[in-house]
Amino acid sequence: MIDLDGTLLDTAGDLAEAANRMLQDLGLAQCEPATVRGYIGNGVERLVKRCLTGDWQAEPDAALLARAMPIFREHYDATLTLTTRPYPGVMEGLKALRDMGVPLAVITNKAERFTLPLLKQLGLSGYFGLVLSGDSLPKKKPDPLPLTHACRHFGIAPAEMLLIGDSENDTQAARAAGCPVFCVPYGYNGGRDVAKLKPDAVVTDLLEASRLITLLTTKDAGVV
Repeated sequence: MIDLDGTLLDTAGDLAEAANRMLQDLGLAQCEPATVRGYIGNGVERLVKRCLTGDWQAEPDAALLARAMPIFREHYDATLTLTTRPYPGVMEGLKALRDMGVPLAVITNKAERFTLPLLKQLGLSGYFGLVLSGDSLPKKKPDPLPLTHACRHFGIAPAEMLLIGDSENDTQAARAAGCPVFCVPYGYNGGRDVAKLKPDAVVTDLLEASRLITLLTTKDAGVV
């Protein structure tokens, strides 16, 4: 299982552009792109709330939020792939995992409205046997439901499934589900060191993750 924003794709620039177009339409002060980057990780609605309030957990005026959400969605539809690209090592890592015969899933808090077009337009759709977006199930990460649902889909136990992500949402979900978890250090964890989340490994990119998976599975098989 692989997270999307901050793990597979660097989406921060296009999210910031959409957010600032929304704020401009509402007559509000814009956010620095680096600030928006720090707001990513809990789905579109929470991102919009943070941009409206300048706070991680504050709730904006309900009427303002109701106006803001469709404006943001419209702008993000337009900016979806202006600058968004896979991170270095992603395509090589996905190809290596596919060649190993490893079934792959995307587990993201991003809405399906944006997830599926992103994967298709950037040539990633064919790698994944399952895509779970933030609105695919009643709960999303850090709740373990998406991970346990994926386990049932593939017919395996949680201990047999690995999550690769970039944030506390991912480590919390994995621990709650009973899955091992790797973290990449380049994503959206609010500027905090992912090593402090105590994942099973910190990998520089998806290609290194594929190599570590190969090493660990050959050890388990008694080859090494």
